[in-house]
Amino acid sequence: MQRPGKGKTPRRPGPKKTSSVEKDPVGVYCRIRPLGAEDEECCIEMISSSTIQLHPPDGLKANRNGEYKETQYSFKKVFGINTSQIELFEDVAKPLVEDLVHSKNGLLFTYGVTGSGKTFTMTGSPGEGGLLPRCLDMLFNSIGPWQAKRFVFKPDDKNGMEIQNQVDALLERQKRDSQQSVPKTPSSRQKADPEIADMISSEEACKSDNVDEDCCYSVFVSYVEVYNNYIYDLLEDAPFDPIRPKWLGGGTPVRNNEFIPPQSKLLREDQNHNMYVAGCTEVEVKSTEEAFEVFWKGQKKRRIANTQLNRESSRSHSVFMVKLAQAPLDADGDHILQDKNQVNVSQLCLVDLAGSERTSRTRAEGSRLREAGNINQSLMTLRTCMEVLRENQMCGTNKMVPYRDSKVTHLFKNYFDGEGKVRMIVCVNPKADDYDETMLVMRFAEMTQEVEIARPVDRPICGLAAGRRHRNQVFRDELSRRLEERGGPNNADDQSLMSQLIESLPALPPCELADPADDMTLPRLIEVLERRHRIRQMMTEQFDKTATTLKSMIQQFDSQLNAKENFLHDQRSKLSEKDKVIINQRAELERLEKKSKTLEYKVDILQKTTDMYEQDKRSLQQELETREQRLHRELSERRRMEQRMQGVMTDTKLKWEKECERRVNAKQMEMQNKLWVKDEKLKQLKAIVTESGSGGVGFPVERQEKPERPSRGRDHNVAQRRSASPPPLPTSTPVHLMHRRSHSAGGEKWVDHKPTSNLDLDTVMQPIIPNAIKVSAPNEKALSKCQKYVLRHQELASDGEIETKLIKGNVFKTRSGGQAVQFTDIETLKQECPTASSRKRRSGSGEGSAHIDDIENRAPVTSTSSIHGYQKRRKP
Repeated sequence: MQRPGKGKTPRRPGPKKTSSVEKDPVGVYCRIRPLGAEDEECCIEMISSSTIQLHPPDGLKANRNGEYKETQYSFKKVFGINTSQIELFEDVAKPLVEDLVHSKNGLLFTYGVTGSGKTFTMTGSPGEGGLLPRCLDMLFNSIGPWQAKRFVFKPDDKNGMEIQNQVDALLERQKRDSQQSVPKTPSSRQKADPEIADMISSEEACKSDNVDEDCCYSVFVSYVEVYNNYIYDLLEDAPFDPIRPKWLGGGTPVRNNEFIPPQSKLLREDQNHNMYVAGCTEVEVKSTEEAFEVFWKGQKKRRIANTQLNRESSRSHSVFMVKLAQAPLDADGDHILQDKNQVNVSQLCLVDLAGSERTSRTRAEGSRLREAGNINQSLMTLRTCMEVLRENQMCGTNKMVPYRDSKVTHLFKNYFDGEGKVRMIVCVNPKADDYDETMLVMRFAEMTQEVEIARPVDRPICGLAAGRRHRNQVFRDELSRRLEERGGPNNADDQSLMSQLIESLPALPPCELADPADDMTLPRLIEVLERRHRIRQMMTEQFDKTATTLKSMIQQFDSQLNAKENFLHDQRSKLSEKDKVIINQRAELERLEKKSKTLEYKVDILQKTTDMYEQDKRSLQQELETREQRLHRELSERRRMEQRMQGVMTDTKLKWEKECERRVNAKQMEMQNKLWVKDEKLKQLKAIVTESGSGGVGFPVERQEKPERPSRGRDHNVAQRRSASPPPLPTSTPVHLMHRRSHSAGGEKWVDHKPTSNLDLDTVMQPIIPNAIKVSAPNEKALSKCQKYVLRHQELASDGEIETKLIKGNVFKTRSGGQAVQFTDIETLKQECPTASSRKRRSGSGEGSAHIDDIENRAPVTSTSSIHGYQKRRKP
C-alpha cells in the first residue's frame, strides 16, 4: 500500500460546468454627469433608458479625416444628468442591501475616467447622500430593533466571528469604558451630526421588510485604500495625520519626531478560501450616524491631489467594507445561541476606483506620475481579468485569471468566482475632451456585461422553530398584565397590617364549657369581649377623628392643589409660549449649525486645496531655484565662453590682418614686377624700332637711358632677389633678341600632364619639353621616374581669349614611400587680338603709344610668375 504524501490544503471545489448552476451577468449601469459649462461641446447622447450614443467631436473629425462614426452602447440601465441619488440607489444598491440582510455578499464599484463623478456617486454631498450612506441607513433601519449589544460578536482576526456570553460582553464594555486612552467609537445616543443627518432626509429613508426576527445582528465596518498597489488601513490610529506628511526632497519621510507612513497590509486567505485584509481595523457600529462618522474619519486620511483635470482627484482605490454578523436565538427566544458554527457573516464592499488618466493631459510629474501609472496598471489588470473570464466562459477554455497581478483584483477574486453579486456603475463625462478615454471605458463596460457570475445559494440559519422572539415577548407582556390586575405587592401589605391589628387586641380566654353550672367562663368571655368592644370603639373614634382630620387636610390640599393647578395652568401657557420661542430658536440654531457645518466642510475642502497648492508651490519654488542655479551656471559658462571666443577672435583677427597685409604686399610687388617687365619690353621694342628707322634714313639714334625701377622698400622680407634686366645694346651694334628659355629646358626628367579637355592652339610659341613623359592623368609610376612636374591648364581670359598656364613643381618622395609634388612657379601663354587692344589703347592714350602697342601685340606674349611672389627670368 502506497503511503500518501503530505498534500496541500484542500480548496473548495469549484462549481461544476453544468446547466444546473444558475449564473447572472455582471450588472453594468451608466451614469452621465452634467457638463461643467453650457457652452461646452457634448459627445454623449442618451437615446433610451438603456442606450447611449457617442458622437466624435468636430476637432477629432478634422484631424482624422472624419473616419470615426457614431457608436451606440447598451447597459442594464442608463441614468441621465437629471437622475437623483435616491433613484440611483433604488435601482442599483438597494437589492445588494437586501441580499446582505439575507446572508449574501455583494460588490459595487464605480468606474470611469478622472473627473467623471465616481466619488460623488459613492459618497455624495450634504443634502445629496450617495450610495454609501444610503446603504448604511437602509441596513440600520432594517435591523435596528434586533441588534445585539456591543462585544457579543467579536472578530477573531481570521475573517470570522466569535460569540461571547453576556458576562464577557459586559466585561468588555466596562473595560472599554475604563480605558480612557483608547478612543471610543461615538455613541448612537448622541445627537446626530447635522452634516451627516442632512445626507438622507426622513422621506427618503427605506428598510427591508423580510428580516428574520429570530436572529441578532451586529454591523462591523472597515475602510482601506489601495495606493501604489499597497493596501493601507484608513481606520488605523496613526501618530500624525497621513494626509499631510512631511517628506524630504528625496522622497524619504522625516523620522525625527515627525510622521512615519503607516505600514501596508497583507492579503490572506481564510479557511473558506475567501480573501481578506489581515490586521485590518474592524469597528462595531450601532447606527447610521456612527458608521458614517467612522467612514468620514477614514475619508480624511485618503490620498487625494490636485491635477490639471480634477481639483480633488483620488490617487488611490478606496474600499469600504460593511460586514453583517447574525446568529439565531435559542429555543426560548431569549438569548443568542452559543454556537460559532451558526454564525453567518455577509459582506458588502463599496469600491470607489480611482479614475484612469493620461499623463499628457494631466501633466503629472514625480509622485503624481507614479500614482497615475499604478492606477492605470491596476485598471488594466482588471480589464485583463474580465477578458480572460469572458474567454473561459465563451470558448470553454481554462486559462488562469491573473488576479494576483493587482491588489484590487486579488482582494475581490471571490466575488468573480461566485461568492456574491457584482455590479458596476460606469460614470462618464460628456465633454468632448474626454472622448478618447470615454471610448475605452465604453468598450470595457461592454465586455464586462458578457461576464457571468454564479448566483449565490441561500444559506439556512438553523432548524429551530420560527417566531421564537415574538412568543417570548408575548409571554412577558401577559405576565406583566396579570400582575397589574392582581394589584401586585399592595394586597400583601394589607394582609400584614390586618394581622398586626388583630394581634394588638386582648387575647380571648378559653371558651369550652365543661359543666352546665359553670358561672366563670361566660362572664370572663363577656368581659373580654366588652373590653375588645371598647377598644374597637376607641379605635373607631380615633379613626373617625383621624379621618375627619385627614378629610380636612385633603380638602385643604384640594384647595391648594386647585390653586397650584391654576398657577400651573398659567405657567403652562407661559411655558407653551416659551416653547414656541425655543422651537423657533432651535430651528434657527439648527439652521445655523447646518450652515456652520457646510462652511466647515467648505473650509476643510479649501484647506486641503490650499495645502495641495502650497505643496505644489514648494515643489515649483524648488524647481525654480534649481533652474535659476542652472541658469546662473549657464550664464557663467557663457561669459567664460565669450571671453575665450573673444580671445580666439582677437588672435584670429591679428593673424588674418598679418596675412592680408602679407598678401597685399605680395600682390603689390607682383604688379610692380609685371609693370617693370612691360616697361623693359617696351624699351627693347622702342630700341629696335628706333634702330631700324635710323639705319634706313640715317638719323642718329640716342642711347636710351635705363628706366628707373619702382621703389621696392617693402621687398626686404622676400627671400629671393630678382636679377636686373640687361641694358639695351648700342645703336651701332645689331641687336639680336634672344628668347627667354624656360626652366623646363634643363636636364631633369619631366612629367608633362596634359588633360584631354585641353585644346590645341595654333600659336607660334608652343611649350616643348624634351625628355618628358606625357600623361593625361598623373600616376605614381610616372612620378617615380621623374624629378619635375608640369600641368597644362587652360582657362578663358577676361577678353574672351584662351590662355594656357604651365603650373610647375618639384617631385619628391614621402616618408611612406609615395610621391608628392611641391609647386614652385607658373608660366602663362596668352594670345591677344591686336585690333581690340589698339582700340582700347586708342581710347586712353596718344597715337604713338597705340602704334607701339600694336607692334607689341602682334606676337603672343609669354609671362612667368612664381608662387613665391617674385619673377623667374630666363637665362640669356
